[in-house]
Amino acid sequence: MTPTQILIALVSYFLVLIAISWATSRNNDETSFYTGNRKSPWLLVAFGMIGASLSGVTFLSVPGWVANSHFGYLQTVMGYMVGYIIIAQILIPLYYRQNLTSIYTYLENRFGENSYKTGAAYFILSRIIGASFRLFLVAGVLHTFVFDPFGIPFWGTVAITIILIFLYTSKSGIKTVVYTDTLQTTFLIVAVILTIVFMINDLNWSFGETFNQLINDPNTQIFHWDGNGSNVFWKQFLGGVFIALAMTGLDQDMMQKNLSINSIQNAQKNIYIQMALFIIINLIFLSLGALLYNYVDVKGLDFAGKSDELFSFVAMQHATPIVSIAFIIGLVAAAYSSADSALTALTTSFCIDFLGFERSKPTNIKTRRLVHIGFAVILFFTIILFNTINNEAVIKELFRAAGFTYGPLLGLFSFGVLTKNKINDRYVVYLTLFSILLTAIYFYGMPYAVKGFEAGFELIIINGFFTYILLNFNSYLHRKKS
Repeated sequence: MTPTQILIALVSYFLVLIAISWATSRNNDETSFYTGNRKSPWLLVAFGMIGASLSGVTFLSVPGWVANSHFGYLQTVMGYMVGYIIIAQILIPLYYRQNLTSIYTYLENRFGENSYKTGAAYFILSRIIGASFRLFLVAGVLHTFVFDPFGIPFWGTVAITIILIFLYTSKSGIKTVVYTDTLQTTFLIVAVILTIVFMINDLNWSFGETFNQLINDPNTQIFHWDGNGSNVFWKQFLGGVFIALAMTGLDQDMMQKNLSINSIQNAQKNIYIQMALFIIINLIFLSLGALLYNYVDVKGLDFAGKSDELFSFVAMQHATPIVSIAFIIGLVAAAYSSADSALTALTTSFCIDFLGFERSKPTNIKTRRLVHIGFAVILFFTIILFNTINNEAVIKELFRAAGFTYGPLLGLFSFGVLTKNKINDRYVVYLTLFSILLTAIYFYGMPYAVKGFEAGFELIIINGFFTYILLNFNSYLHRKKS
C-alpha cells in the first residue's frame, strides 16, 4: 500500500464530505450553523453521535489498552448507560423547556452572569483539550503512513488535517455535521469489522473458534473488584456515570446535536438509541484489541511500539490493501467526527456565550467565521504542544484532563438542578479554581497516603463533589449575609 494510493483514497473521501457540505448549505439562514433549524433527523443524530463519542482515541487507544486493563473499560461503559438515562430524563427536558442554543445559558438563568461565563469557559477549555488529544493521535498515524513519505513535517500534517475540517464546517456548522458524522461513523465501524474479518481469515479460525478464543482469553476479563488500581469496578462504573453526564450532558458539542432535533421526545429517543449502539460498538472495539494481541502472538510479529500503535501496526504493515485503506479512512472518519463538531461547538459557545450573538445582538457572519478560524488555529498549536508530552495511552490522558476541567461543570449543574439555593455569583470562578486545586491534591497525594492507590475515572466525581460543597458553603454565607 503506497502513500500515493492512500492519499488518493483520502482525497476522494474528503470530496464526499465537501459534497455533503454543499448539499446541506443550500437554503440556509445563519441559525442553521447553531441549531440546524431544529430539523435534524433524530436517528441520524443518534448514529452520528457514536462516531463523535468514540473518536480517534477509541479507534486506536481502546484496542491497545486491552493488554493492561483487559475488558475493564466495559465497566465504564456500563456507567455511561446510567448517565445517559439521567441526561434523557432530566437534562434534555431542562434544555428544551428553556429553548437553549448554548446550554450554559442555563447557568445564567439559575445563578448569574459570572457562573454562566465560568461554565462556558470551562467547556471551551475542556473541548480544546479533548479535541486536540484526539486529533494529535490521528495526525501521528497520518504523518507516519501518508505525509512523511512526501517530506511534509508533522506540523504540516496537522495543518492539512485542520484546514480540511474547517472547509466543510465553516458555512453550515451543525447542519452539515449531523450528516457528515453519520457517514464517518459508518466508515469507522466498517474499518474495524474488515480488520477483524481479515485477522480471523488469516489465522484460519472459524467464528466459533474465534468466540471460544475470546471467552478463554485473560484479556477479556470485564470485572475488577480488588485493589486500589485505576480499573477497580467502583472507580470505573461511577466514573462512567459522571463522565457521561459531564462529557455528553454538560457538553455544548454533544448537546448541540440533540438540540437540533425538533422535539424533546425525539431527542430522548436519540439518547436511548445511542446507549444501545455504544455498548455494542465498544464491545466490538475491545474484541478487536484482544484479537490484535492474539494475531501478533500467533504470527510471531515483532511489535515493540506503544499500545496506541498496535492497530495501525497490524492494519498498515501486515494486512491486505483493502484493510489498510479502510483503516486510514476509518481513522480519519473517527478524527473528523469528533473534531468537526468540536470546532462547530467551540464557535457556537464563544459567539453566543461571550459575544452575545442571538442574545443581545444579531449574528455577524464575518465575526463568526473569524472565530471559527481562531479556534482552528488554537487547535493547531495545542496539538503541536501535545506532540512533546505524550507518554502513555491517550485515552487515559484524555479522561484525566476531563476530570479536572469538566468537574466544575458537573458541580455547577448538579447544584443548580438538585437545590433551589441562591449563591453569590461573584465568587464562582474562584470556588471552581479551588476545587481543581483540591482535586490535584487528591490526585497527587493519595498514592503517597494509600499504598498501591492509583487515581482513575473517579477524578471527575471528586472534582464535581468539591465544587458542589464549595457552592453550598457559598450559599450558606450568602443567606447569612442576606
